[in-house]
Amino acid sequence: MNDNALSRSDREALKALHRLTSEAGRAGARAKLRARGGARPGDLAEALSLSPATVSALVKRLAERGLVDHAPYKGVALTAAGRRAAVSAIRRHRIVERFLSDMLGYAWNDADRLAGSFEHELPQEVEDRLFVALDRPATCPHGFPIPAAESGEVVELPPLYALEPGDVAEVAVPGSTDPELVAFLDTLGVRPGALVEVRDFIAGE
Repeated sequence: MNDNALSRSDREALKALHRLTSEAGRAGARAKLRARGGARPGDLAEALSLSPATVSALVKRLAERGLVDHAPYKGVALTAAGRRAAVSAIRRHRIVERFLSDMLGYAWNDADRLAGSFEHELPQEVEDRLFVALDRPATCPHGFPIPAAESGEVVELPPLYALEPGDVAEVAVPGSTDPELVAFLDTLGVRPGALVEVRDFIAGE
């Protein structure tokens, strides 16, 4: 399928589904659905800030195009074609973020919000030329890997709590992180691209 035939809402839904079915650390019912490869429609509605009725219509449209499967008690799951389209949309978003940061001088924590305002209107050839002009970057400004073109896969980074004492990791910070938390982490030198070492864990109460 030609990715340019997808609407903004299509791409945003595919990206959200990819996040919901790929992120580690989900609990309870979400984890059970994720184990089956699906996400709850309610979680998708929340992620997109849309009403359940709107999401239901959106899922139906994507299913008719062969991009998602939806069955009761199994949630909404990306098909192989849907996963490729989702990864392509993620790649485009991260390239546009890098363009905003590297070429236009925007702060990395502003790039996520700004990229969403125009990334969907880019012709594929413009995305390809941006990638080359940026010297083929490996990561977005937040520190997340930019998927290879048509790879169909996104490299998943382990969350902090999955690391063990002695492990060294490079920091990546989601664009959705609360600005006050971003500012606090920055005072500690914890920003995208920084290396951190886990020394120990403090047991909770």
